[in-house]
Amino acid sequence: MRIQMKILMMACLVLCLISTAYAAQGNAVYYDPPYTKSACYQNQDHGTMVTGVSDTLWDGGRACGRKYKVQCVRGANTAPHPCHDGASVEVEVVDYCRQPCNGVLNLSKDAFAVIADPVAGKVQVEYNPV
Repeated sequence: MRIQMKILMMACLVLCLISTAYAAQGNAVYYDPPYTKSACYQNQDHGTMVTGVSDTLWDGGRACGRKYKVQCVRGANTAPHPCHDGASVEVEVVDYCRQPCNGVLNLSKDAFAVIADPVAGKVQVEYNPV
């Protein structure tokens, strides 16, 4: 029984490390409300934890409805202490960020404020599909 427990614990540890190792990185910016009318949904409320995505993730519109867990890694400009340490947010893709999009993710201001100080304007993030 002890050996089985050790094997299970090791498997869980490896899975946790793998999921962290495969996090994609890119810049995130934010946009102000209202968050309704979008490339994915017309006049439907999807809450405030939403994002638009650039061509990197858009996938010809198939990105609509996908969810990502996003965490701030570091600043992308000179703003001091932009990230909220350890904070993460789950967002749903509801829009397309047309070129020139300043980030891979164009978070709602509410979602951005969970992970970083909006004064920073742009931050480097890690994101994983949920």
